[in-house]
Amino acid sequence: MDPQALIVWLIIGAIAGWLAGLIMSGGGFGLVGDIIVGIIGAFIAGWLFPFLGLRLGGGIVGEVIAAAIGAIILLFIARLVRRA
Repeated sequence: MDPQALIVWLIIGAIAGWLAGLIMSGGGFGLVGDIIVGIIGAFIAGWLFPFLGLRLGGGIVGEVIAAAIGAIILLFIARLVRRA
């Protein structure tokens, strides 16, 4: 993986994690935690969306939206586990 692709992943992960923290009405996990949640959310969305037949379009905006949805799913599951 080249450095540019890594930087794009980090930026998309940061934005997606920040959006997920706002939408889930929580403070988030800080900058590094939000990046990690966003990147994991992108993996979740990348696996789940094709399985369900969903496509948000191409480009960075579609990737950020998909990663944010995946991060929201991840935060929802994490909060359920934390409560149990």
